[in-house]
This record gives sequence, structure tokens and C-alpha cells, in this order.
Amino acid sequence: MSTHHSEKIGTRRKERGGDIAEQNTPSVAKGKAKLKKHSGLRVYTSQFTKLENYILGSSAAIITNASLVVGLGSARAGKGPILSGLLTIALADNISDSLAIRLYKESEGYGEKLSRLTTVLNFLSRLLISFSFIAIVLIFPTSQAMIIDIIWALLLLILISYSITKHNHENSVLEVIKHVFIAVTAIALSRCVGSLIAGHYH
Repeated sequence: MSTHHSEKIGTRRKERGGDIAEQNTPSVAKGKAKLKKHSGLRVYTSQFTKLENYILGSSAAIITNASLVVGLGSARAGKGPILSGLLTIALADNISDSLAIRLYKESEGYGEKLSRLTTVLNFLSRLLISFSFIAIVLIFPTSQAMIIDIIWALLLLILISYSITKHNHENSVLEVIKHVFIAVTAIALSRCVGSLIAGHYH
């Protein structure tokens, strides 16, 4: 009886030892490393579908571009100064904001790769927004470009606000109204400042 029991214990120990040895084999370790790599790749590629990576800071770029066109246009600036200002926003201001986003992502523990990807996606989306305002100024006379830029800015802001609220399951109408009100206020202040400058220096 005791001999049979001892044989069972010995068999179980051998099985456990075999399982442990199997877990420590190079093929199993390689499989785990591969699984970890694929998991990291999925996380990395999923960033391309995240809305926040494209619109984070886009609303600021929209309001800033529209306000600059209206402000300088109201100050009777020519196309040269307006385009110069828009290009400064598209490049210098965009780079500084992208750096701020990168630092924020890194402080939240996103890691080097994810922080860099988020920064690049956001930079490109805001660059595209800035170039859309530049195109309007290039195509149309300044007086018309001011009006078209305001309409374009509000349309973009409504679209982004609606997308965010739908994604977060919030009240779309209320949030859209808030964002449009902020944009209109910023644009109106820019027009007032531009008009004051034009009246003082012209």
C-alpha cells in the first residue's frame, strides 16, 4: 500500500517537473516574447484609430488661425503679413504645442513610442488645419477670406465638438454651443483689436 502510494507521488513529481521544464524551454520563452511583441504592436497601431490623437489641440489651432486672419484683416494688413502669421502658427506654434503634448503623454506613462506617435499625429492634423486657412487667404481677397475663414472655423469646430461628445456620450448640442461661443468671442475680440489698431495707425 505504501509502496503504491510512493510510486504515485513520484509520478506526480515527475509530471510537475516535466511541466516546469517545458515552461522553461527556449520555444516557450520565444512564444511568450512573440506574444508580448504582438500585444505591444496592437497597442501601438490602435493609436491610429483614437480620436484624441487627432483633435487634441485642433480646436485651439482653428480658433487661433481664424482669429489671426480676422484680426490682421481688420487692421488692414495685406496678404503678406497674414500669410506670415498663419505660417508661424502652422510651424512654430504647432511645434511648441506638440512638445507640450509629448511631455504630457510621457508624464502620464505612455512611453517613448506612444508619446512620439501621438505627437506626430496631432502635429500633422493641426498642420493640415493651418494650411486650409492659408489656402483660403491665397485664393480669395482679404475681405472675403475673413468671412470664409470664420465660416470654415465654425464648421470645423462644430464637427470636432460633435465627434467628441458622441464619443464621450455627452450632450452634443450643449457642448457645441459652448465651443462655438468661445470661438465667436475670440474672433470678435480679434476684430475689435484689429479695428482699433487700424484706426490708430491709418
